Amino acid sequence: MSDRSSRAASTVGVKALSRSALGQVLRDLGEPAFRTGQVLRWLYHHGVESYEDMTDIPADLRETLSARFPLGTPELEARQISEVDGTRKYLWRLADGVTVESVGLPAGNRLTVCFSTQAGCAMGCAFCATGAGGFTRDLYPGEMVDQVRQVGADFRRCVTNAVAMGQGEPFANYDASIEALRLMNSPDGLGIGARHLTVSTCGLVTGIRKLAEESEQFTLAVSLHSAVQSTRDRLMPGVTGVRLPELRAALVDYAERTGRRPTLEYALIDGVNDTEAELDALVAFCRGLLCHVNLIPANPVGRSGLGRPSSGRVELFEGRLRQAGVECSVRVERGADIDAACGQLRQRV
Repeated sequence: MSDRSSRAASTVGVKALSRSALGQVLRDLGEPAFRTGQVLRWLYHHGVESYEDMTDIPADLRETLSARFPLGTPELEARQISEVDGTRKYLWRLADGVTVESVGLPAGNRLTVCFSTQAGCAMGCAFCATGAGGFTRDLYPGEMVDQVRQVGADFRRCVTNAVAMGQGEPFANYDASIEALRLMNSPDGLGIGARHLTVSTCGLVTGIRKLAEESEQFTLAVSLHSAVQSTRDRLMPGVTGVRLPELRAALVDYAERTGRRPTLEYALIDGVNDTEAELDALVAFCRGLLCHVNLIPANPVGRSGLGRPSSGRVELFEGRLRQAGVECSVRVERGADIDAACGQLRQRV
């Protein structure tokens, strides 16, 4: 186990450990390999809150783990329920007192959970409330899985989809985010299909290229928001070093390596990135690229001064993209009345 994992485990507890780190701990204690899966099932499939509840684990091992690795779950600080669509927003307090938000989105037989990968965010996107509060720390794998598991428990339903689209930039916390997705996918964890697990990035090219090499078929979403470099830099100051040709090349490589279609998120903002010139640039960026464009009418965020586009502009973008042969859709707004919509999470009620 690395020094970082060891330090984290002393405060955050066992939820700071990846599967491999937990396996190493158990091997060092002389335990057989199958014990790792047993412990993980108790932690994430059953969601126990005490080692004493792990009834098929030897008593002496339970005592050792309890002494070395505290077992805690996020405490629910607040829950809000949308009167419009039943969306639920949660504020969780973690073991060290840090708070994060996640969102449950029911739709028919589906339950999607939007979970956070960091407390706060360093990207500073102009249309996002999370970045306005700054960055606190990375989350650990179990802290991400617990968000999804506890939302499912609150709905008393199985979670069918999970998206790393809450607070934070997942690829700035790559290893922990991918490990969390693996635990969500594992039968020892939440058992969610890999293609129903989505990781979203502001466009960190190194992370996109690493994801293309992973064996799991996780879904990729990229926050584009403009195909004009100067506009994108202004809207997304945290990724000003990412040049659009470099980003596009990474997406081409990703599609060729995986055969999967990444989603390009595009938050339409009145008078900023919904002009004819911006539309032309977006069509040019997408033409010939295996992708799906998700158009998102911008949600109101504090005093940003950024407004929603007219319905006519949204229809224009959708129509032109389709004419160019680009697969696209318009995101249906969910949870805006409780500040749970895209870009509105901010670590407080």
